[in-house]
Amino acid sequence: MLRLHFTADDLLRTRFATAPAPLVEMGLAVAALQRRDTLFDGWRRESGARLPRVGRTLLELVPPSGAGPLFLDPISDGLEDGLDTVLTSPGGLVRRELRRICSAGRPITPWIRALDERNADAWQLLGAAVRSAHGALIEPSRTRIWQSFRGEVAWRGRLIAESGLMAGLETLHPDARWRDTTLEIDAGRQYSVRLAGRGVTLLPSAFLTTRPLVGTHPDGSILVVYPALTALPLVDESPVQEPLADLLGRTRAAVLGLAAEPRTTGQLARELGISAPSASEHARTLRAAGLLVTERAAMGGGAAGTAATSDEPSRAHSAMSARAKRPARAE
Repeated sequence: MLRLHFTADDLLRTRFATAPAPLVEMGLAVAALQRRDTLFDGWRRESGARLPRVGRTLLELVPPSGAGPLFLDPISDGLEDGLDTVLTSPGGLVRRELRRICSAGRPITPWIRALDERNADAWQLLGAAVRSAHGALIEPSRTRIWQSFRGEVAWRGRLIAESGLMAGLETLHPDARWRDTTLEIDAGRQYSVRLAGRGVTLLPSAFLTTRPLVGTHPDGSILVVYPALTALPLVDESPVQEPLADLLGRTRAAVLGLAAEPRTTGQLARELGISAPSASEHARTLRAAGLLVTERAAMGGGAAGTAATSDEPSRAHSAMSARAKRPARAE
């Protein structure tokens, strides 16, 4: 039984993560390769054939439940900053987490022993394995992962607006229920977390189909990773409309499509897997053509710069005909 003990402050400080966490999804994808849920059969065949041998090394660390070592899947914006965090993990955390997964049933392999001893070759292999698994399991599904994430946040956000936060949390898992101010979730072992005012960050996953997993978010809140409403195999790819892609180019058309809702250039870069300067350049071109508008956000009494040159939200016109009715704002 997993028990999360909430206070009033914790309920006030419950929020959604702002984006999928690439290395969290990578670890859960490695776990999904080992599970036998029918939903992932097709994905498992395709992805298993695509995963190189070096990436399969991670199977030694990650069990089918997804509860692998915490140093393997830090919260990050992308692969590179996440991998840097993995490779600089404190020795105490590494030893503690390796002992935890081995005591839970993972075999103590020579590679795990070498990681524990901080062997340079073993850690170089870990870096190569993370990069390989991310490239084979996450990159091909990036768009669908984002679709699953956005759909879940929109659906659960509406549920919370209509029925309250406690209803939104109680439906994180079929076996979840409230007992006073404690959220209980049936699980294989007894595990209790007193939130003590730290709050909760909710992170839906397109790969997780088992019970929620609990960790610590970098901001100090309790991280709850839970199954998204729509698992990855059920997400239909929504390609950019070809005529628009032919006119603007696929990446620029994708930027325009995402900017239909306010997004910063940093968010555009993360969602499309491109660099921030590239996202800024695409936004600048679309803005010059009158297809994007810039919304200034007050920051400490001042104003942010334009979408093309700062991490500030931009919005696409809802229809091309809007250009004839109202010029794009350039501030």
